[in-house]
Amino acid sequence: MISVNNFKNGLTIQVDGDLWRVVEFQHVKPGKGSAFVRSKLKNLRTGAVQEKTFRATEKIEKAQIDSKQMQYLYADGENYVFMDTTTYEQLELPGDEIRDELKYLKENMTVGVQMHGAETLGIDLPNTVDLTVTATEPGIRGDTSSGGTKPATMETGLVVQVPFFINVDDVLTINTGDGSYISRANS
Repeated sequence: MISVNNFKNGLTIQVDGDLWRVVEFQHVKPGKGSAFVRSKLKNLRTGAVQEKTFRATEKIEKAQIDSKQMQYLYADGENYVFMDTTTYEQLELPGDEIRDELKYLKENMTVGVQMHGAETLGIDLPNTVDLTVTATEPGIRGDTSSGGTKPATMETGLVVQVPFFINVDDVLTINTGDGSYISRANS
């Protein structure tokens, strides 16, 4: 059990039999009445986001989530196949479970697969990935990095706003948290 005063972003808790991840939280101490914690929680099974308020004295059950390092191998129809890097066991995940992460996923990439007992909850991507530009408007002479941006389609289908000097076949470092361009990758 964990006190709601110890909430942190990314903490996984169990409330009413469901697994929830703390997305945001705020400690509130009103002038009148007792303190409470206002939180935004994401259901790990359904993806639904819900706001919930807890009294500051409440204790919540902390969920035991294990993360296994697995390598993404290939797509098999609607399923995506991952291999445990230590036991070489393969695991298939349905595409609708990892829909948001697919736009950053490349073959042979190592990711963390979140498990609760034998149940698979999703995948943890690295903070950044290097992706190749497959389509963008050509850069025009005189455009600088301090200028505007243009859309670029990456090898995974992700569309990112990039500076004008980026061309097709450039390898870019992309932030997986918000899908933004960081820099050209060091090759």
